[in-house]
Amino acid sequence: MTQTFWLTSAVLILLALAFIVAPLFFHRSGRRAEMDLRNQNLLAYRSRMEELDREFEAGAMDEESYRQLREELAGSMLDDVPDAERGVLESPAQVRGGRSSVAVALVSLLLVPAAAVLLYQQWGALDDVEQFRAMQEMTAADGDRLGQMQELTAQLRERLEENPDNRDGWAMLGRTYMRLEQYNDAAWAFERLADIIEDDDNGMAVAWGLSAQAQFFGSQGELTSEVSEAIENARSINPDEVNSLGLLGIYAFGQENYEEALRYWERIVEVAPDHPQIGSIRQGIEQAYQRLGREAPNDDAEAASGPGVTVRVEIDESFRDEIPADTTLFVLARDAEGQGGPPLAVARLTAGQLPADVRLDDRFNMSPDNKLSDASEVRVQARLSRAGTARAQAGDWEGELDEPVAVGDEQAEPVTLVIDSQLVQ
Repeated sequence: MTQTFWLTSAVLILLALAFIVAPLFFHRSGRRAEMDLRNQNLLAYRSRMEELDREFEAGAMDEESYRQLREELAGSMLDDVPDAERGVLESPAQVRGGRSSVAVALVSLLLVPAAAVLLYQQWGALDDVEQFRAMQEMTAADGDRLGQMQELTAQLRERLEENPDNRDGWAMLGRTYMRLEQYNDAAWAFERLADIIEDDDNGMAVAWGLSAQAQFFGSQGELTSEVSEAIENARSINPDEVNSLGLLGIYAFGQENYEEALRYWERIVEVAPDHPQIGSIRQGIEQAYQRLGREAPNDDAEAASGPGVTVRVEIDESFRDEIPADTTLFVLARDAEGQGGPPLAVARLTAGQLPADVRLDDRFNMSPDNKLSDASEVRVQARLSRAGTARAQAGDWEGELDEPVAVGDEQAEPVTLVIDSQLVQ
């Protein structure tokens, strides 16, 4: 982009210089041609005058004829060469004019490019253009193009550090780092976003909540001092910031403090019923009630609706006896057209609930920008996690459907997915 920009600028600067310099030299060439014509006329006059003198001295004409012809020749010379008296050489003024033209040309060659560069650095927007192009290229990068995404991410980070007032750029950088599982970098990007949106309290709270989420993932689910500080920053601005509430609920659930987990998660349902991960949050609420030995309240909002896929998840008999009933189960759906990348939707259950029919639809979307209902086919995978985290680790049990599943209405027959392998180091 930079090379193309400067080449284009150079061409435009050369055109501008041509409009300045060309008239100076063409004008001087015209003056030279004019002087040459006058000098030729003057030489012809002098030659004719000398010829008259010789004829008069030889007695070929009388004095009256000689004087008459001389006067006629002088009058003709004055018409053709009005400045003949100044001789064939250019006058000092003409010499100075030629030197001025050269001086103007040299000054223009130096001044016009320098002024163009300095003025563009002052008022131009090349950094914004390069940031926008980097963001567009990043949006197009997907799947197995991990190396390309990392390179584009580094370019976007460099542009943002040079011109840090781009909110959308920082948000995209943070989300991309999350996708690349570079959680410390993601937390840093979201904190930079929070620094530049001081005029938007809700946006600042969300940015701190996303930073806390990134650090929580990076600490393998531990509520470190950095995570706690980010959560406090978010909730000091908005006590109901949903990312912070979700993290506190997850941590409380992991500590078997189910009542506290319910308090945080049910608050999310109350303040953000349209949250893109509301389905997973509701499943967490249901599990917390099960652990407490209580019946979860009925909620019509949990009813499946819209396009999705229905999967019957089972455990292979060879593993059934060695998997604890409280082992966390993740059922994930990814776009069949992509390679790798984050899942479109994730449902969370426990091994004790299997076999079970799981309906994956837009209730379980991971992002509002990437909906399961927008995909035509998805690849479905199930993972039983010893640590209770979605990231695959040695010792987890997995199963995956061999063929993609078409996304359709909820009346479709479920496809059977068997968890039949265990991850090793």
